[in-house]
Amino acid sequence: MRRTVSLTAQEQVELQELVRSGKPAYLRERAACILKVAEGQVAAQVAAHGLLQRRAADTVYSWLDRFQSERLAGLKMKPGRGRKPAFPPRDSDT
Repeated sequence: MRRTVSLTAQEQVELQELVRSGKPAYLRERAACILKVAEGQVAAQVAAHGLLQRRAADTVYSWLDRFQSERLAGLKMKPGRGRKPAFPPRDSDT
């Protein structure tokens, strides 16, 4: 089954703006991915050849799922993601 995304005109403009100047950089990649799938490209092909770096198709599908449920807010990483520090920060009082 082919994944499709439908965008409003406002969402398309906002995604194009993210592609041009989104900070942090991962937002540019995710926005470009959503735009390519919305244009009719196959998500698995976008994952393999359509981005700056090759991604697993499941990664692109998860971006699409989050975009479909949360729209633009779904492209941002959630707090607490990523590697945790090996040593917790010290309190300045001690």
